[in-house]
Amino acid sequence: MGWPAIVALGVLALALGALQSVVEPALPLLQDELGVSPGEGALIGNVLLVTGAVVAPVAGKLGDRHGGKRVLVRLMAVVSAGGLTAGLAPNLPVLLLGQVLQGVMVGALPLSFILVRKHLAAGESQAAIGLVVALFTGGGMVGVLFAGPVAEGLSWQWMFALPTVVIIAATAAVARLVPHDPPVRRDGGIDWRGTVLLSGTLLAFMLGLVTVTGDGGAPPLAVGALAVLVVALAAGWVAVERRAASPMVDLRMLARPVMWTACLLTFLITAGSGMVLFLLPQLFAVPGDGYGFGAGTTDIGLFLLPGAVAGAVSDSVGGIAARRLGPRAVVAAGAVGTAVTLLALASLHTAEWQLVLAKVLTALAAGVATTALLAGTATAVEAGDTGIATSLLVVTRVIGVALGAQIAGAILDAGAGPPPESAFVTGFVVAGLVAALPLLVVRCVGKGVRA
Repeated sequence: MGWPAIVALGVLALALGALQSVVEPALPLLQDELGVSPGEGALIGNVLLVTGAVVAPVAGKLGDRHGGKRVLVRLMAVVSAGGLTAGLAPNLPVLLLGQVLQGVMVGALPLSFILVRKHLAAGESQAAIGLVVALFTGGGMVGVLFAGPVAEGLSWQWMFALPTVVIIAATAAVARLVPHDPPVRRDGGIDWRGTVLLSGTLLAFMLGLVTVTGDGGAPPLAVGALAVLVVALAAGWVAVERRAASPMVDLRMLARPVMWTACLLTFLITAGSGMVLFLLPQLFAVPGDGYGFGAGTTDIGLFLLPGAVAGAVSDSVGGIAARRLGPRAVVAAGAVGTAVTLLALASLHTAEWQLVLAKVLTALAAGVATTALLAGTATAVEAGDTGIATSLLVVTRVIGVALGAQIAGAILDAGAGPPPESAFVTGFVVAGLVAALPLLVVRCVGKGVRA
């Protein structure tokens, strides 16, 4: 495989990163254009994350069974259909459908890695993988920046359509330039039942949050029915995973102390950062004649860019910090920094720079801590279990961000009419308390180990 093929994979990663990130700065605009509440608006980004969470552990298996190139091209066809659906969406349900289809883009990175490792020597493959990851991260920054000018200059539909056009062109180049890779030995089937049950559980839970808090709340009977549905789907998923020959999530692995501790810490850290991810754009967009800043989508993108850069830097620092200080110390430091920042933000949010600084600090702390957990867990388990362990943490990371954002939307929806300043204060306090919980987990686990 030559460098033109690698460039094609890189351009594809760049476009996917842009398509994934356009919603964050444009979410207040989308809520206004579609006439939906913050809780309903949170679903726009979250359904993509849910799809990604269930696709992540499946994509690699499909690539091994059928060939990475073949699966990648087909997944990109689904992503393209989702981008075009979102680009033509007249209402929230159609936009959500487009986001669900776009969510399979999460499988693009592991499939790209399969292709690079099969067709390049070890040294070249490391450089190529680094290029693809860097371009995906860079695409996220591009999406944050261009979402505003495109949405305000053309329409919000073009935010989805333009990256989709690039994805279609890049996929055609990948299909032409990347050599075919033969499938490897099949070591088990795909756990489709577990995939469907997990995605159903997550979607039902988030829809339940919207239903309970939106438009004055739901009748008690509806709340009870949703709770029963979530419990039934979750119980069915656990039962299927325990019996599956090749489970989507290996629950036996999850039962190990090193794994459940890492997953719990990752969930708490990302849930807190997911709340911040949702609350800050909403606060930037609140009219300036009140307690907000009246920022448009372009300005919101510029305000969020330093945080995006900090998040990218943190991913490269986390592994180094874990090796030198240990994951527990990194997690504790990140929890303290995040909790202090968010609790301070509850009372200090009267200037744009305060929100920008808070986003940078929380992105750094969360990124370093979750990457340290990922690196520490990957080296703590047996070599043959590395893939399973890291995929569990990736899924947990995505679920934490999605549920954190949905909870933040529910807090803003709790009252009638536009959210008051007190709702944002409550959101920042709750996020700060969630961010502090890893300290308790680290302390309890440390006592258990010493005992």
